[in-house]
Amino acid sequence: MNTIVCIKQVPGTSKVEVDEKTGVLKRDGIDTKMNPYDLYALETAFKIKEEKGGNISVISMGPPQAMEVIREAFSMGADSGVLISDRKFAGADVLATSYTISQGIRKTGDFDLIICGKQTTDGDTAQVGPEMAEYLGIPHVANVRSILKIEDDYITVEMDMPNTVEVVDVKYPCLLTVEKDIFEPRLPSYKKKIESKDREIKVISLKDFEDKDENKYGLNGSPTQVERIFPPESNSSHEKWNGDSDEISKNIFNKLKELKFV
Repeated sequence: MNTIVCIKQVPGTSKVEVDEKTGVLKRDGIDTKMNPYDLYALETAFKIKEEKGGNISVISMGPPQAMEVIREAFSMGADSGVLISDRKFAGADVLATSYTISQGIRKTGDFDLIICGKQTTDGDTAQVGPEMAEYLGIPHVANVRSILKIEDDYITVEMDMPNTVEVVDVKYPCLLTVEKDIFEPRLPSYKKKIESKDREIKVISLKDFEDKDENKYGLNGSPTQVERIFPPESNSSHEKWNGDSDEISKNIFNKLKELKFV
């Protein structure tokens, strides 16, 4: 079983500046971490490997410092890693990101299963995984909350829907996006960290892709146009009212009327 897990380096703080011209996050010089949802994707891959054997490769898209999360995945048990990195990929929306990663996956060789976290904490769209599957032409299941059966040619999963839980058989190759708490993520191993400290991470860029059309990547390949993006204003002002319930109710109504909420 050859499994690819998609992981991402995301800001480790909510205090991130936004480029007002491009509408993208300024990621330089900020604390980063592995996307929390990707930890559940990794653990799912480890559980599958424990049952069926095989190889786990992680793939990430980002600047050179994104190698840090690939090294972290090594210390948890991943076997190999690929970084998709090129300045021409910067500023990509979900569509351009999905296409870029799908092109990177095509360069990694054969696979049986791709596992993604449900979403990322910096984008929260939950669209990249399914869009990658569409570009790769493989079946996919989102919102997977448990793995029921792992066979040689298909996998059975539970999919968490808004009002129901559906059981689905999916043939390989396929893609799953998993919910948090599908498994409890393991901690990194210091022993594995030392063993993998010199392990090669393959870096691929646009020149390595089959499709080298620059208009499909980065800002050029992003149909989403951000009109305006800005951090929320901080407002700590408050008022304290004393009195009986009638007085306080009247004060609340008057304040809401003053603020034009009613």
